[in-house]
Amino acid sequence: MTTFDVVDPSTGEVFAQASDCSAQRLDDVMAAAHAARDWGEDDAVRVAALVAAADAVLAAQDELAPLLAREQGKPLKAAAFEVAETARWLGASAELGLPREVVQDDERGYAEVVRRPLGVVAAITPWNFPLLLAGWKLGPALRAGNTVVLKPSPFTPLSTVRLGEVIERVLPPGVVTVVSGGDELGAWMTAHPLVRKISFTGSVATGKRIAAAAAPDLKRHTLELGGNDAAIVLDDADVGALARDLFWGAFINNGQICAGIKRVYVPESLHDELVDALAERAKAVRVGAWDEPRVQLGPINNRPQFERVRGLVDDALAHGATAVTGGAPLDRPGYFFAPTILTGVAEGVRIVDEEQFGPALPVMPYRTVDEVVDRANVTSFGLSGSVWGTDTDRASDVASRIDSGVVFVNDHLTLEPHLPFGGVKWSGVGVENGHWGLEEFSSLQARYRARR
Repeated sequence: MTTFDVVDPSTGEVFAQASDCSAQRLDDVMAAAHAARDWGEDDAVRVAALVAAADAVLAAQDELAPLLAREQGKPLKAAAFEVAETARWLGASAELGLPREVVQDDERGYAEVVRRPLGVVAAITPWNFPLLLAGWKLGPALRAGNTVVLKPSPFTPLSTVRLGEVIERVLPPGVVTVVSGGDELGAWMTAHPLVRKISFTGSVATGKRIAAAAAPDLKRHTLELGGNDAAIVLDDADVGALARDLFWGAFINNGQICAGIKRVYVPESLHDELVDALAERAKAVRVGAWDEPRVQLGPINNRPQFERVRGLVDDALAHGATAVTGGAPLDRPGYFFAPTILTGVAEGVRIVDEEQFGPALPVMPYRTVDEVVDRANVTSFGLSGSVWGTDTDRASDVASRIDSGVVFVNDHLTLEPHLPFGGVKWSGVGVENGHWGLEEFSSLQARYRARR
């Protein structure tokens, strides 16, 4: 068995190793998953299994949270919350139904439409919320009756492997298996002949490769990819009332969240007031290692992403931007970057056009609503967006013009098990959560009985 290093982002040092799944091992895992695919023929068995899995994850919170915090970098309190949310998502999936729809019942015949499991699901998760996003995939996949082979990011494998062990104890063998490794393992999984569905959360570039890999075998796939979410502040907004939510909509998890605010548009008349309010919060937020007292933000998770954020900020500064606060790494070991508020940038600068996925936020003025809607929509991304103002009807009208899979009014990042989540354009294919997400893990079968 070969292994690979796992780095503590708070120090930049290796603190553990994870097993690297071989091609032969993956074949064995896929064969076991394929053999177990009839595990949930009884609907009540699926529901009971998910309830048991949710309970087991919550019971393991004190074990999972420190492991997650150490390898991901997020504060321990945030890691504990992620574990609890993972359990909540699993439990919510147990409450979803798979109804039979009667579409004909007359003298000629009886017809109903049912949903059936697809078979083996290959699930691939990222490093920013490794456990929660695993729960987003495991819950509906198991509720629909599939089996799952799950691969976490090589930057955060340990907590997901442990999550798998916790869940495996309450399920039949082969139903859920976690394998760890790098990009090569992901490519093997997506091309594997026994896989009938791919569920992936990660970068646009990798998502495109997965879609191409799925094509020869016509595998179903759900891709939740990047975002460049715009937050539009209207001219009737109360800056003092919204600054806190706007700040955390951008900086939660140190900005490492696909549906977080990536750019803010504000009327010229409110620009300076909003910049000052956001900068004040950025200066006051407590940044540190996961186990430091009262820490609110941790480091960037890995060196490649740390270098990317630093490069985007440096590029913005070179193009005339001003770092009102932050603008550089913190002077300490690890991948810490100061929370950064940027002004003096616009479209055409990389940090506006691309997804930074880190603690750096450009704030830009605008003059008219038509102008700002156009600017918000001129992007290859379309995950989510938000509009902020005191006249909620007007804000809702503006929000309806944003070209994204999710829009918020006076909020950003309210994600719930019952709300569908997915993007348009380069932000993804398909949706997760709710009955819409559940249906993506199943196929329709029309059943017709003639009456002679």
